[in-house]
Amino acid sequence: MALAVRVPTELSARVPAEQRGPGRGRDDVRLLVSRGEAVSHHSFRELPALLRAGDVLVVNTSTTLAAAVDGRLGPEPGGEPVVVHFSTRGDDGRWAVELRTPEPSGSTRPRGGGPTGAVVRLPGGARLVLAGPLVPGSGRLWWARVSVDVPGLLERYGRPIRYGYTERDQPLSAYRTLFARPSPDGSGSAEMPSAGRPFTARLVAELVDRGVRIAPLSLHTGVASTEAHEPPYPERFEVPAATAALVNAARAGGGRVIAVGTTVVRALESAAVGPALRTEPDPAGSRPGGVPGASGAEAGGPGAGSGGPGTGAGSGGPGEETAARSGGTVRAVRGWTDLVVTPARGVRVVDGLLTGLHEPEASHLLMLEAVAGRPALRSAYAAAVRGRYLWHEFGDVHLLLPEKEAHPPHC
Repeated sequence: MALAVRVPTELSARVPAEQRGPGRGRDDVRLLVSRGEAVSHHSFRELPALLRAGDVLVVNTSTTLAAAVDGRLGPEPGGEPVVVHFSTRGDDGRWAVELRTPEPSGSTRPRGGGPTGAVVRLPGGARLVLAGPLVPGSGRLWWARVSVDVPGLLERYGRPIRYGYTERDQPLSAYRTLFARPSPDGSGSAEMPSAGRPFTARLVAELVDRGVRIAPLSLHTGVASTEAHEPPYPERFEVPAATAALVNAARAGGGRVIAVGTTVVRALESAAVGPALRTEPDPAGSRPGGVPGASGAEAGGPGAGSGGPGTGAGSGGPGEETAARSGGTVRAVRGWTDLVVTPARGVRVVDGLLTGLHEPEASHLLMLEAVAGRPALRSAYAAAVRGRYLWHEFGDVHLLLPEKEAHPPHC
């Protein structure tokens, strides 16, 4: 969906909140709260008062990688300067990458990938060879083989991915959340799971004191489509057993499941079985997504088989509709998900969502509409523009809460 709202360029957050004035911290951002079409305005530090005992906040612990590396495309000497954005590591060791053209400001602009076999020279003598597009017919993301260990390359030569609306380069720490944890194999997110950025240890302690539980999962985000607004590609995720148990207990006891970010919605809904709550009628012949089975989620992802997107957790399968009717629960699962949450598919376990403010054309808005409905989004985004809220990863945040109780406690 596209919202009929114009976001002035001056509403792009150009630097992190803590750099916008003396004495400011990460949590010095504003919080727009939606309950149906009703909106209210708060500071982010008021979040504990807006939640209640028994609620579960589910957070993404994926750490942000220094995923942008300078390179030169073509034979020595010289060659075309490019910036390589490392997106996702496939199961066969290849990486999905995006080639971008550097700008004098330090940001980048879009550039098509290819051709197959093209060589990008990277720092330290490393070589990257383009193998083919991630999705046939799309030239933005390409599979590539790299001659060295990529996590080590990023650690030594990489920097955070940065887009043109930001004012200057920032240290990697500015792109990591309180919840970020390193992976043993060096995996992580190409871009920050930014909904978790405003959280501080003090605020988390207040939430816990109030009886709100914090539940972790991981989803390693790929490179966003900031210009073309393409839907997300397959991504690796894991929902631990303890998190599944907390979510299921909250739902059984009348608590609300609040996802901190669209990445968490994608992971939770990929791990869910049960009937979806739709915000619009399901088109004829469509089928809800979900995990067709624990082995199905493990059945391969990007880099498996022919090299295209694999059978992920959202692909569906012959017994999916029968399984979906058996309950509304989350189970422990890890693997790949290609699930795209839309209003037609609906949501099964997520009651609320804490997220940033997205571009009016962003594909993420379909997910927000699935959670809250289109009228709620229209009302909220109009209020955000009127109230001069700030957009993007360093900007203000939006809490979408259910207008009515989705699942009263079982007695």
